[in-house]
Amino acid sequence: MPMNDYLVLSRGQWSADARPQEVQRAIDAFYVWYEQGLAEGRLKPGSRLEQGARIVAQGLVTDGPFAETKEWVGGYWFIVAETLEQAAAIGAENPCLRFGLTLEIRPLDATRAHVTVPTNETPANWR
Repeated sequence: MPMNDYLVLSRGQWSADARPQEVQRAIDAFYVWYEQGLAEGRLKPGSRLEQGARIVAQGLVTDGPFAETKEWVGGYWFIVAETLEQAAAIGAENPCLRFGLTLEIRPLDATRAHVTVPTNETPANWR
């Protein structure tokens, strides 16, 4: 099967009851796992995100994000896998999951958007 790229969004915050030393060990283990995944070609680089942001919408530019804290995106990277299930299995190896973070893993769609092709942005009543 061909290999595909999957976007990984790291969401949430560290568990409030976790000890900072335990979380730091998980962070250190994450970077070992991440660097190994890059070297093996199972992962592609990403980045942590800074706290500042701007929300841009029709006629509006404002500070943000305004999502509830548990939904904040803290960073992103990419997983290289044959299927979404395989990408999720790779993501499940992330040592930071034990301390409150969650991962959203999404397949990438490289096709050009067209109004007649249903996507995440398409209103339900158009389908």
